[in-house]
Amino acid sequence: MQKINILRKYRYFFIILIFGVLAISFSSIANPDSTIVENQAIHLQTPIEGHAEKFNAGEMIFEHILDAHDWHLWGEGAEATVIPLPVIIYCKDRGFDAFWSSNFHHGHFAHKGYTLLRKAGEKKFTIVAVNERQHLKVAETTLNPELSASLIDLSITKNVAAIMISGFLLLFIMLTVARAYKKRVGMAPKGLQSLIEPLIILIRDDVARPSIGPKADKFMPYLLTVFFFVLINNLIGLIPFFPGGANLTGNIAVTLSLALITFIIQMLSTKKNFWIHVFAMPGIPKAVLIILTPIEILGVILRPFVLMVRLFANITAGHIVALAFISMIFIFKETFGTGGAFGISIFSGLMYIFMGFLELLVAFLQAYVFTLLSAIYFGAAVEEHHHDSPGHDAHVEEAALI
Repeated sequence: MQKINILRKYRYFFIILIFGVLAISFSSIANPDSTIVENQAIHLQTPIEGHAEKFNAGEMIFEHILDAHDWHLWGEGAEATVIPLPVIIYCKDRGFDAFWSSNFHHGHFAHKGYTLLRKAGEKKFTIVAVNERQHLKVAETTLNPELSASLIDLSITKNVAAIMISGFLLLFIMLTVARAYKKRVGMAPKGLQSLIEPLIILIRDDVARPSIGPKADKFMPYLLTVFFFVLINNLIGLIPFFPGGANLTGNIAVTLSLALITFIIQMLSTKKNFWIHVFAMPGIPKAVLIILTPIEILGVILRPFVLMVRLFANITAGHIVALAFISMIFIFKETFGTGGAFGISIFSGLMYIFMGFLELLVAFLQAYVFTLLSAIYFGAAVEEHHHDSPGHDAHVEEAALI
């Protein structure tokens, strides 16, 4: 019975975990360009053939912020050290295939009829089908456009692995704190409790209750889950080495999943008063409603988009700026030699440290804002009477955050 209660208590977390994994997995479905599908025999090249040895800052930055089929540790190109991840592929003619990403040898080999390909204009490698089923060098294979078009990539990519790691870490933290409260009933918080309790009180007293009102406790499990989920992934993303380094909350599939869950909960919680304010706001002349009602409907639809883009853009932008300062060291080395690299490294290092502290602030701020906006949406949905009062205007509060 106790286990059932625990599962019920953390049911929102499991919803986010499953939804997020599915979203990231299916976001990597291969959809080759129509120009590829029209050709019947295309000889592939290894991903680094034809690339100049000159340092490419953009390529390095996108390699670190985009998803991948392995977890990069250190090194570059064929000499890179990575953690291989499971490749799981479904193809309508071949069925399911599963193997480790190390069989691709950093994109130099094809395995079981599949290989990695970076299409023109894209920064990310995707899996495509080739005609040869043997373990061959990429240059010895030919692309199969028809199979590539039907290929579904269900692999455990870096972001999928990261969401699992952060999920288990979040469960461990919360269950540890819950057990501590049971053992230390009526006693002052200690250890991990001292860190988690102020955050829980912050969400309850400064976010949920002021924004939602008397029904705030109903939404607290979700608000706490989404706050700690976003926060812990933001913080892990700042760690430059395994198990950090995955740009999970900078992945638009993840932020879209979280925004859709918030939107679904809001729509399932709406009361009659919410729709009255959307379609026919009281006290507004009918002539004005012709203009105002479409705007209100559009606002309801755009709210998940605001949640998605705000989190995605802020986290990704921070990573790009920080990596850009690191890239300056390699650029100056190629241009001015070792002396130039050493000179700029002082500036780049200081700016990277500054960006680190700034990103640390953003990690907390974005988790807080995402939770606060969700609470405001829930408050508007469940409000029985006029939501706006002399000291509280939901639209003004929301607009100030956006």
